[in-house]
Amino acid sequence: MPSFAVSIVFLTLVQAAVVAVPGTPPRGLLDRVRSRWWALVPPASIIVVIALVGLYASSANALSYLALVAVPPLAAIALGAVMRGARPPLALAAVPLFALAWAVSGSLVGETAALALSALACVTLGVFLAAVVAPRWLRLGVYAMAVVDTVLVVADLLQGPNSTLVAAGPSAGLPRLQAVYFGSATMGFGDLFIAATVGALLAGDRRTQIEAAVLAAILGLGFDLLFFAVDLLPTTVPIAVTLALLRARDRRRQPRPSSFAMLRAIGWTSRGESR
Repeated sequence: MPSFAVSIVFLTLVQAAVVAVPGTPPRGLLDRVRSRWWALVPPASIIVVIALVGLYASSANALSYLALVAVPPLAAIALGAVMRGARPPLALAAVPLFALAWAVSGSLVGETAALALSALACVTLGVFLAAVVAPRWLRLGVYAMAVVDTVLVVADLLQGPNSTLVAAGPSAGLPRLQAVYFGSATMGFGDLFIAATVGALLAGDRRTQIEAAVLAAILGLGFDLLFFAVDLLPTTVPIAVTLALLRARDRRRQPRPSSFAMLRAIGWTSRGESR
């Protein structure tokens, strides 16, 4: 069993890598359900789950069964349609991944297979979310998710429900897919979801998407150093900061219109007329 340091570094690198995986969100198919209100999904996903588990501990098992049913098909969609390099035949890879996660659950191989399924499922969710929300609103949703996560951790409201959710699992040794596990460390499903959402937001520019993955890895590894002082961190924060930094950089790079162009745009400059 690898140490906590090795385990959390691996999970952090996986989270960062997820940013580079989503493909361009589909257009047309989901236009009928486009709404700014979908931007509430990222922060609400934390609030609802933590409140539910905090009030009803037994709901953690129900959520583990929900993940067991939902994650493999979502992973298959990512492999077959919405990730970078997706091909329909690749969707079948979700079957051996699930079988491996079940057959050797509790081992590093089984945990890695389950982690791959959860990460791919988050890619599908992130791409679909980016397809139904305008980028400006979805960015706000990402920032709100990180703020909510941070507030809950600082107020000591996340630790109890999170421990209950992580410990839950379906019977018969079926894989636990409601969170991600590797060695001595765990990470929330939402931590991969926010990474996939940011990746889907940036999928239109492959270079920026790769830059975001690299920056997220650097920030995430730096953020992990805080584990020397605390037991739980809001690991959504490095991803949200990555998005904010890249957004600020892109805004600075945008050419500013000259004063003459601005005046001409509003009709304050004289126009010559031919005779």
